[in-house]
Amino acid sequence: MRNFKGYLLILVFVSGMTTLGVELSASRLLDPFFGNSLVVWASIIGLMLLYLTVGYTVGGRWADRDPRHTTLFQITAWGAFLVGLVPFVSRPVLRWSVEGMASFDAGLLAGSFFGVLVLFSLPITLLGTVSPFAIRLAISDVEHSGNTAGSVYAVSTLGSLLGTFLPVLVLIPWLGTRLTFFVFALLLLLISLGGMLLVRPRLALAYAAMPVVLIILNILLGNVPIKAVPGLAFETETPYNYIQVIQLDDSKWGTWTALQLNEGQGIHSLYNPNYPEYPLVDGVWDYFLVAPYFNAPPYTEANVNSLLLIGSAAGTISKSYTQIYGPIRIDNVEIDPGIIRVGREWFDMNEPNVAVHAQDGRVFLATTNVTYDVIGVDAYRPPYIPFHLTTQEFFQQIYDHLNDDGVMVINAGRTSTDYSLVEALGSTMKSVFPNVYVIDVPSFGSSLGNSLVVATKQPTKIDNFFANSVLLQHPLLQRVADRAINSRVWELEAGGIVFTDDKAPVEQVIHRLILRYMMGG
Repeated sequence: MRNFKGYLLILVFVSGMTTLGVELSASRLLDPFFGNSLVVWASIIGLMLLYLTVGYTVGGRWADRDPRHTTLFQITAWGAFLVGLVPFVSRPVLRWSVEGMASFDAGLLAGSFFGVLVLFSLPITLLGTVSPFAIRLAISDVEHSGNTAGSVYAVSTLGSLLGTFLPVLVLIPWLGTRLTFFVFALLLLLISLGGMLLVRPRLALAYAAMPVVLIILNILLGNVPIKAVPGLAFETETPYNYIQVIQLDDSKWGTWTALQLNEGQGIHSLYNPNYPEYPLVDGVWDYFLVAPYFNAPPYTEANVNSLLLIGSAAGTISKSYTQIYGPIRIDNVEIDPGIIRVGREWFDMNEPNVAVHAQDGRVFLATTNVTYDVIGVDAYRPPYIPFHLTTQEFFQQIYDHLNDDGVMVINAGRTSTDYSLVEALGSTMKSVFPNVYVIDVPSFGSSLGNSLVVATKQPTKIDNFFANSVLLQHPLLQRVADRAINSRVWELEAGGIVFTDDKAPVEQVIHRLILRYMMGG
């Protein structure tokens, strides 16, 4: 047989690239439904390593029993084909996860999570057989076996290196997750079919149906959402989120436009200029307006002249601040440029006083010297908050960027009886700020809700809020203050857990909160 060593190295390179590309894309497939937590990453990496371990073992034995090029090409063809099928086979499993999240069914969530990961077992195991199989085929004499093995693993690792960056920097931003799987699968399939053409052309013709099937699936089923959403007006995928814009007609107040991320797990912005109380939208965003009034009285609307909002989404809070307080300086920080585009096009986030920055919140704080009267944080990816936006070091950055009578406010999820996340954030903030308060957002009978945790740069007391609320002139602002008082404003004591950059178990706090809720606690 002709020298196939060069072709084998190409196959090994593409196989290594596909393996790491699939691993990175797997995280993006799971991220919208199960979060981007250490638990998710540990599960993905751990199981992928397990599959590769099995593949190395099986591949070595398989190569010794059947050391033929056609066998390796068939293995990689099937591995590639199964990679291309993963987004479609996973769709019903992810649908179960959406139902489990909606009903907080622990069994359904856990089952769907591991169900998706099991989908990767066969393709990754098959890809794991490639390196030992290629080494067996490439070795022509024992004297040079070490050099051959080293070359194969070096080429495989170079492919893995490309597979690490290609989906993150190029494919997912440009094509989306599903087509990223398709590109890796198609490329490996073409290399496998090319090898078959060189040794057994008839076999290549039989396997030629594989890319055709994947192409048809992507054409026919490519744009089918996992969860059908009434009123879907726009959807797109970014490296950070699957974005949906929902428009629902209200017979009384016209059309409500809502921003949903990652198959509808939470609404992140609302817009309806026809609503009589607009810019209020009867949601958690309204209560950011009254955070400054824990300062010493008299503190009025005229004292609020600047706002920094970390996690601005489509601009609901910045729009309400502009309409209530006037054209004050507002800096919106949103890590996802796709959400910023949606905010401008669908939510009229075009106020001339609002500057929007596509950055991580901590990066923005580290690169600006501007100080603010109010700094708000609403960077949820339900049910998680990015850990680095919950720590003592982050709150110190905020403290340093507040004016002398500045306040910060962060949104936190809770149940009607479990304030563990609220208290953890509050105690961490209390390690930096002199006083910390909590505004419970009315939940209208729901057992799930939100609270705003507010910290003041100056020493303050709870009575300040009540004294300042009666001085408010704007009727909508007065309305929100009244609702905040009715929803129970209370002060957090010092002590309790303090999150730091070194140790911030925010995910464990949230996991326990969800588990207690599922168990009826």
